[in-house]
Amino acid sequence: MSAPLLRVENLGIEFGPADAPVKAVDGVSFAMAAGETLAVVGESGSGKSVTALALTRLLATPPARYVSGAIQFQGREVMTMPAPELRALRGKQIAYIFQEPSSSLNPVFTIGYQIREAIEQHRPEVRDVRGEIVRALDLVGIRDAATRLGDYPHQLSGGMQQRVMIAMALACQPNLLVADEPTTALDVTIQKQIMDLLRELKSKTNMAILLITHNFGLVSDFADRVVVMFRGKIVESGPTAEVLRHPQHPYTRALIECVPKLGQKQRRLKVIDYAGIN
Repeated sequence: MSAPLLRVENLGIEFGPADAPVKAVDGVSFAMAAGETLAVVGESGSGKSVTALALTRLLATPPARYVSGAIQFQGREVMTMPAPELRALRGKQIAYIFQEPSSSLNPVFTIGYQIREAIEQHRPEVRDVRGEIVRALDLVGIRDAATRLGDYPHQLSGGMQQRVMIAMALACQPNLLVADEPTTALDVTIQKQIMDLLRELKSKTNMAILLITHNFGLVSDFADRVVVMFRGKIVESGPTAEVLRHPQHPYTRALIECVPKLGQKQRRLKVIDYAGIN
């Protein structure tokens, strides 16, 4: 059996004063194989995004404190990685797509400039940078890509901005793409387009995808395996179909029951009973 692309073991992250810490991530462990899609599911505040940012040590310390654990990417330990290696890891080998493209893109620079900056930083061997930018934009379905390089983010719709973010991430040819709520700010039609695009790009490049979401509809349609987080801990994990059909933990069952179903008549969504969940 080949070694996993990513292995996280007993990761612990705290915020706040040392005498009264808030455990944002508490003993989290999981692994990912190359080409796999793993969904991390949970409500806001469950520790999903903090875990994702920790993969490349993007959390500022302080206020965050790494109190335990190991993170290995392609056999290298990230927690003790020196700064130059971390800079090479971020973007080049592990790239991120965040949920608010309008906040992630710099409003004062053109999209062509921002993608160029990423390519020049992580792929200095590229000679025809402009051609590579156009290829990346073509790949994510932006029409007339060569004429859009001078556009500013405000000239693009939310869906187009998200495509630019994906193009910027993929231009660095990462082994792992972390998609943190990549469709939250988009309407349903654009959501499907973005997820279909990620599925297509994954099949072409064999990159692994870590999908962070609270949307079980996306999970069932997109992920190979799923991890469920609650109050900083993983409470359930397994193949997607198995977890969705036979959830074992009461929190997982409660989340699934909160998903509206066509043809089901009820006045309100089920309320999660947190008092009964450990």
